[in-house]
Amino acid sequence: MKLHQLAHSRTGDKGDISNISVIAYDARDYDYLCQQLSPERVQTHLQGLIPEVPPAEWRITRYELPQLQALNFVISGVLRGGVTRSTALDAHGKSLSSLMLDLELGEK
Repeated sequence: MKLHQLAHSRTGDKGDISNISVIAYDARDYDYLCQQLSPERVQTHLQGLIPEVPPAEWRITRYELPQLQALNFVISGVLRGGVTRSTALDAHGKSLSSLMLDLELGEK
C-alpha cells in the first residue's frame, strides 16, 4: 500500500530546509503512520530521488502532531542551497510531498 492511500501531504521551504507534512485522512491510521515513517525510512525513500544531494548532508527531524494526526519532517540540506542559490528545477522542493506519498508502507 502506498502512503497516498492513507494520507495527504504539503511541502514548504525556508532557505535550504524543506518541510514536509504528512496528514492522515483517518485518525485511526495515525499510530500506524508513526510506526512506518521514521526519519531514516524517509531518508532512504527520498535519497534515490534526489541524487544531487548526498544523504550525509541531510538532517531530518520528525515532529509528531497527534492532535492533527500529522507528522512534520524538517529536512535540512536537501534543497541544494535554497531557492536563491539553486539551479534545480524545483528549488522550493514542492514536489517532495508527491515523492513522499509514493512511499511503500509495510503490512498494516
